[in-house]
Amino acid sequence: MNAKPVSASTVEFIRTMTQLDANLSGNVHGGVIMKEVDSAAGTAAIRHSGRRSVVTAAIDEMSFLEPVHVGDILVVTAMVNYVGSTSMEVGVHVEAEAMETGSRRHTTSAYLVMVALDEHDQPAPVPQLELTTDLERRRRERAIVRRQIRTERRSRLGAMKGDR
Repeated sequence: MNAKPVSASTVEFIRTMTQLDANLSGNVHGGVIMKEVDSAAGTAAIRHSGRRSVVTAAIDEMSFLEPVHVGDILVVTAMVNYVGSTSMEVGVHVEAEAMETGSRRHTTSAYLVMVALDEHDQPAPVPQLELTTDLERRRRERAIVRRQIRTERRSRLGAMKGDR
C-alpha cells in the first residue's frame, strides 16, 4: 500500500448556520458543531483509507473556544495527522466567518480517531502518511503524544473496572 500525502485527505466543509442550528439566543448548539466535525473527520479518513468505510473510535479532545452565531458561515477543515495500522487521527479546525465582512475567527478544535473497516466490518489496514512539511511532522509528533495518553488512560480505566 503506497503512502498518501496529507493533502490527499484534507477536506473543507462550509455551511451557513441558521435558526434551526441555534438556541433562542442565536448561539449555535455545540452538538451541531460536533456533527459537522465528525462528518469532516470521517470524510478525511475515507479519502486517506482508499474509500473504505470508517467509524469514529474516539473523540480525543474537542475545545469550544468561541461561540458560533446564526448567520455565521461555518468553515470546517479536517486532515489526517497520524496513521496506525488500521486507525487514523484526524485533526479538525473550525472557523466562523462573518457573512458581512468575511473575517474569520477560530471557534473549535478537535482530534478524532477513525478506524477503517473491511467488507466484514473488521478493522482494515490503511496507507501510511507521507509527511512533506515541518507543520505536518509537528502534527504527527503531537498526535503520537495524544495516542500515548489515550493508551495510558484506557489502561487506567481498565484497571478500575472492578471498583463499582
